[in-house]
Amino acid sequence: MIWRVLELKSFSCYENMAIDEAISEGISNKTSEPTIRFYKWNPSAVSIGRFQSMEEEVNIKNCDNLNVQYLRRITGGGAVFHDSEGELTYSIIGSEEFFPKGIRESYKEICGYLVKGLNRLGICASFAPINDIVVGNKKISGSAQSRKNKVLLQHGTILFNINIKKMFSVLNVSKEKISDKMIASVEERVTSVKNQNPEITFDSLYKELLNSFTEGKEVVFGKLTENENLLVKELIEKYKSKEWNFYR
Repeated sequence: MIWRVLELKSFSCYENMAIDEAISEGISNKTSEPTIRFYKWNPSAVSIGRFQSMEEEVNIKNCDNLNVQYLRRITGGGAVFHDSEGELTYSIIGSEEFFPKGIRESYKEICGYLVKGLNRLGICASFAPINDIVVGNKKISGSAQSRKNKVLLQHGTILFNINIKKMFSVLNVSKEKISDKMIASVEERVTSVKNQNPEITFDSLYKELLNSFTEGKEVVFGKLTENENLLVKELIEKYKSKEWNFYR
């Protein structure tokens, strides 16, 4: 089996989620290859889980003032702030038969690539069921899955750096909670690559994760197909729409 690799690029949140969904549709229709993809968010964005409420989770006014985009994912999970310079995001998409059947087992296998890459950088990371990676007791990565039409899509973030104050400003956290004590509490529960080792560069993080995801696989470095690009254009409009983002 050959895996297609889409190397690191930056896109808007609408493009990022449209690309992941278009690849999933292509694999379902047997017109696309199983794919490993790395990306960044430009500008910064907030994504909410498939079953969340945008108005409950996101401070829309602050997002608009700070040029932070917001949208609903097709995967579950919670609201996530995607800093344009503070994280690396991956997605892996393929037929369900390529992965363990159990949700926990498939998370463990895929998150294992992240653990391996972080360990090679000297960061003592481990998998924390059901879908997190931790260093000690601090979260450094979270992931989410979608299974549809016998295709598994998993995407997730690896925290490279953290801007907690900006994160709090775009998520719906009461002003009373945005205190030095609250920030210190988050810092006790969350970490980043830079927190662990300030000498590690973003490029070295990307290269190690690319190596760990592709090790032992037959891979081809490619690009989106013409059909995928056409579908991406359609799906971008969906991800921009109020009907999709505010239906709950």
